[in-house]
Amino acid sequence: MSEEVLINVGPGETRVAVVESGRPVELILERTMEDDLKAKTGRAGHSLLGNIFLGRVQRVLPGMQAAFVEIGLERAGFLGAREARCLCELTHLDEHVLPPISACVTEGQTILVQAVKDPIGDKGARLSANVTIPGRLLVLVPNQSGVALSRRIEDEAERERLTALVEEMVARFGSMGVTGEPAGFIVRTAAIGATVEDIAADARELAEEWRKVREIQKRSNPPSVVFHDLDPVSKTLRDYVSTDTSRVLIDDADAFGEAQRYARRAMPELLDRIQLFNGPGSLFSLYDIDGEIEAALEPRVELKSGGWITIETTEALTAIDVNSGRYTASTGLEDTSVCINLEAVAEVVYQLRLRGTGGLIVIDFIHMNDPANIARVIEALNAGFAHDRVPTQISGMSEFGLVEMTRKRVREPLNKLLTEPAYPTGRPRRKTCATVANDLLRKVVSEAQAAPGRAIVARAAPDVIDWLERGNTYLLDRLKTRVAGDLTLIAEPAFPRDRLDVGTVQ
Repeated sequence: MSEEVLINVGPGETRVAVVESGRPVELILERTMEDDLKAKTGRAGHSLLGNIFLGRVQRVLPGMQAAFVEIGLERAGFLGAREARCLCELTHLDEHVLPPISACVTEGQTILVQAVKDPIGDKGARLSANVTIPGRLLVLVPNQSGVALSRRIEDEAERERLTALVEEMVARFGSMGVTGEPAGFIVRTAAIGATVEDIAADARELAEEWRKVREIQKRSNPPSVVFHDLDPVSKTLRDYVSTDTSRVLIDDADAFGEAQRYARRAMPELLDRIQLFNGPGSLFSLYDIDGEIEAALEPRVELKSGGWITIETTEALTAIDVNSGRYTASTGLEDTSVCINLEAVAEVVYQLRLRGTGGLIVIDFIHMNDPANIARVIEALNAGFAHDRVPTQISGMSEFGLVEMTRKRVREPLNKLLTEPAYPTGRPRRKTCATVANDLLRKVVSEAQAAPGRAIVARAAPDVIDWLERGNTYLLDRLKTRVAGDLTLIAEPAFPRDRLDVGTVQ
């Protein structure tokens, strides 16, 4: 299976598409921070994910099993008992039982926490006290012990080799570990085939990063940032590019330079696969990725046979319904059900990965009577998620044709990132002003590249123009560095939210 990684860098957001066999299967989006957020975090950039903060516990709420931690942003971060568990000193605690949050933290306490989810809307960042430092081959887990391996390393012989290799390396450093204090490691998929020298070099780099964190922590007062994760482009190379990746295409010269610098240091064997994309057309038009994104925002997905699936997400779960539509197998109802269900499995796997759907998922398959056919569908579902980077658990099929599964939440799903409820009821949804504004910025850049130096006029709905001109002028400042000609923004009251009109002045 050929894999490509496409990195589209715009003035307001960086979009990454992982493409398998000519079809995007994962989309990662990181939007540029607002100026005041940059000032508070001490660095221009995008997502807060992976950043480590020296925070101060603001409030402890036993009824919620959570605490709010001041980390220097407008809103305090949220720390749940599960993510604070590593701070609990209770002995002989059942690993399946959460300790009371008051046994983990106290108000006014200074703690290290890591952002695991960005602030969204009126919610602060989601935090974890179980901080980690990711590298190319390993993930350092300070203050813990042991060696764990990525579940995507499937070959048992390789798992045994890597486990022995890392355990031997840790043993050489003694009880205080590679960092001078207890630490464990998670072996990443990229470590497959790595030598002991490669592993040791990565471990030393991670140990040095942790030493810097400790030094900054000693001379800092809460709230402050003590560790920044990589920029979006380098992070993409670290987390998504492997020997299975045939090429990495980047459509921005500065980002291409960043990628080359990171690759020379961390993955020189893959340096020649990183390429600058100069057209023709836009990078995402290569595989109609924007079209796939638009389709992924719709609840209904058509199947080639004439059936379809519908995907609806609520606060509690995501429900997927499989419908046969006009398709009927000549051999009878059971074969019709099997054919549609197997076709639906492939599309369900694709849609959940592309949409970034996580949490509890319930799939309502068309009823089947034969246990062998039921087993075929479950087997196909497990096989489909075998190459998914995100951990999943899949149950058997109930007597009603329902399959329950969970998929770890690793980022906000597409519909939450790109849309918002159009009405208080939550349905239907429409694109946010931020989503449409970033579409506009990309269209302006594309128009400027096609006609360098020409004046450009961009028309959009009033709330989109207002979002740019009043609340996010820093994006227009960024845009000016990429557009040589004059730019005029016009609010068109008759335009719906998602309509744009961008063109040059004749």
